[in-house]
This record gives sequence, structure tokens and C-alpha cells, in this order.
Amino acid sequence: MLRRAFLLCLAWLPSLVHAQEDTDWIAYRDAYRQMIWFEKYGKPKQFLQSHFRLRPRNKSVAMEGLRLTLSSKTAQVSLTLDALGRAVLPFSKAAYDDNAELLINRKPGQLTAGPWVSIVTRPDGVYAAADLRAACEQLLAYLRFGGEASGKNCVGVQFSYLKTDAVQVQFRASSGTVNALTAKEGPAFAGDVMQGFRVFVYRFAALPEAGQVVTSATPLAIAALLE
Repeated sequence: MLRRAFLLCLAWLPSLVHAQEDTDWIAYRDAYRQMIWFEKYGKPKQFLQSHFRLRPRNKSVAMEGLRLTLSSKTAQVSLTLDALGRAVLPFSKAAYDDNAELLINRKPGQLTAGPWVSIVTRPDGVYAAADLRAACEQLLAYLRFGGEASGKNCVGVQFSYLKTDAVQVQFRASSGTVNALTAKEGPAFAGDVMQGFRVFVYRFAALPEAGQVVTSATPLAIAALLE
């Protein structure tokens, strides 16, 4: 029953996005209904996290100074956005009952908005290879649950940083061999129009199965590579 309801929610998304093209606000109730599916998802997800994300439709839309505000009859709360446009959406019964709005300080039609699931980062910067494989599989399972990623497989993960960050990402095999992952420039997530991030790709098949990925700083995001 939950899966059926989830698919029905996805079916409503095109009309919701179309409505957003003509306005600079989003009904909190609509965002709440989208975001709650991750909370209700009953399969393993300990390596995953869900955000409410704003994404530019084209490269000309600046992310600098972007603000997202939860506005109700009694209060206005500024929701912190990271460099990728992600925010933690509060689940508030009061805001839901009050028919609150999510306000964006951009012209109508410049951004898309909705749930965004990614892999959890670790403060110590050390990721077991087995955990990264499991995280990728969990994300793939979640997407398939919602009717997405058909025919895709997990081939690796990607660590993303700001272009100016001087960081190192290494794979340390259980045998003691150390391989430095090569940085390149690109988007933090596949399909993003935002470019210019410093990204490190860890392909599972290219390195030993047992080991760790060690980062010198916490990444902005870890994305699953699905091909």
C-alpha cells in the first residue's frame, strides 16, 4: 500500500513542478507530502539522507544569495541551504495546519524543488569500501521503489568538494596499498547544470574490494554512480 501511495505521489509531481514555474513559492503541505516518503520507507537506509533541494534550471541562475524561508501566519523561519541548494525541511504539524509557504528569493521558473536523497558523509573522513557499496545499493533500491533507475546498476560513488578546496581522497587497500583518486571538475550530481565542483570518482571495479576510502576533508556530498 505504501509503494502504491508513493507512486501516486510521484505521478502528481509533474503538475506540482508546472505550478512552480509560474510562482516563487511552494506550498509547505506539498513539500511535506513529498519528503515524508523517505521517512516512511521501511527498507535499509542507514547510509542515506534526504534533503529538500533547490536546483537551477540553467547555468545563468546564480546560487549565491539564494534563500529559502518557511513562512506561516505566526512566524518566518530561514532554512539553511548548503552549496548544493539542500536544506533540512522541518516536519511541523503547526506549519502544515497553517498552510504555510516556502518562499524563494528568485524569479518564478528559475528553480526546481523537491526531495533529494544522497549518501551520508562521515566526520572522520574514513569510509569502509563495503559501506560505500552498501550505500550505493540502498540508494538504488530506494529509487527503484519509486519507479526510477530501471536497468541501472551501482558502479561506484563520487565525492564532491568546492573547486577551491585543497583536498586528497585515497583508497587504502587492506593489503596496505594506497591509491590516490584523481580529482576532476564537474557536477556534484549527475544531471545538474551546476558545474565547477572538485570531484573524486571511486569506481568499485577499478580497485580491490576490501579497503577504505580516506578523505582529508568532509565532502559537500557523496553521490551514487548508477550506470
